Amino acid sequence: MPLTTAHYLKQIAQYREVASDLDEQDAYRLFSALLDVGVPDMEMGALLTALRMKSESLSELLGFHRALTERQYALEPPRSEIWPLVIPSYNGARDKLNLLPLLALMARHFGIPVLVHGTLEGYGRVASAYIFRELGIMPCTSLSQAQQALDSERIAFAPTAVLAPGLTMLLQLRGRLGVRNSAHVLVKLLDPFHGRSIRLVSASHAEHLMRLREFLRVSNANALLLRATEGEPFADPARRPRLELFREGERRVLFEAESETVKNTLGAVKTINAADTAAWIHQALAGDIPIPLPLVNQLACCLYACGYTDELNQAKAIAAVSSGALVFAP
Repeated sequence: MPLTTAHYLKQIAQYREVASDLDEQDAYRLFSALLDVGVPDMEMGALLTALRMKSESLSELLGFHRALTERQYALEPPRSEIWPLVIPSYNGARDKLNLLPLLALMARHFGIPVLVHGTLEGYGRVASAYIFRELGIMPCTSLSQAQQALDSERIAFAPTAVLAPGLTMLLQLRGRLGVRNSAHVLVKLLDPFHGRSIRLVSASHAEHLMRLREFLRVSNANALLLRATEGEPFADPARRPRLELFREGERRVLFEAESETVKNTLGAVKTINAADTAAWIHQALAGDIPIPLPLVNQLACCLYACGYTDELNQAKAIAAVSSGALVFAP
């Protein structure tokens, strides 16, 4: 039966000063119904818009995430002491090079299994899926194909529908409603390995970063948190963001944010389209052009967080020495 939404709307669809947050259990019930398509379209639009206007609270994020976790499909980590790296990609590049595929391939070079999940369409931006195609890495069409790619190639790109079909439907509502909704926050927290991975979690605004930081702490998460670059979870090549590691909710700052912007860190770049970005990544991995230091720093964090080495200083040294020429094989 469809969920009765009136009391939820009365609670959250008020002026910002009057609206109150759902508790975790109510949030769980509501998002379960949304994911199961148990809410009529009009009420669904009203609820999602009200949540966006109010902004999701910690209790709501916890409840929403629990509902998502129960409905997402699971993958098995490849047999290794190294944990998988889970990278969401839902924004793409607008003005800067999208270097998320570069980070993924650098991590894969060291044997870290990398799962990138995201949208197949850029909606006017240069999506990671476009760049991966240019690099010879095609999107997986099924869960078994994603598992096989992880086991054999140590890298897979999975569209959201492969991992969480209900979430895909909510994400697609952006085209109808004109704005993002809670699904765009939850998708950053997707973990098909159920806690046996390191997630790259990011946000563009300080308020959202603070909320995600608290969520990762309270939920005993394993993740790397940073300020996004045009909405994507890779370090800005011009100015390194703060890089924070969460292990079972315990927070440690691995790199502090740089205070000054470095100009022209990427050399000559023709355009930011997928083909030119892929060509630039090929050159960077071959050692023909330098990889920006913030990306090298983020690679070190990934090596340390995923268990490639248990010493951060060693991870920094390995990333710095090896980033000059990483052999690329699609």
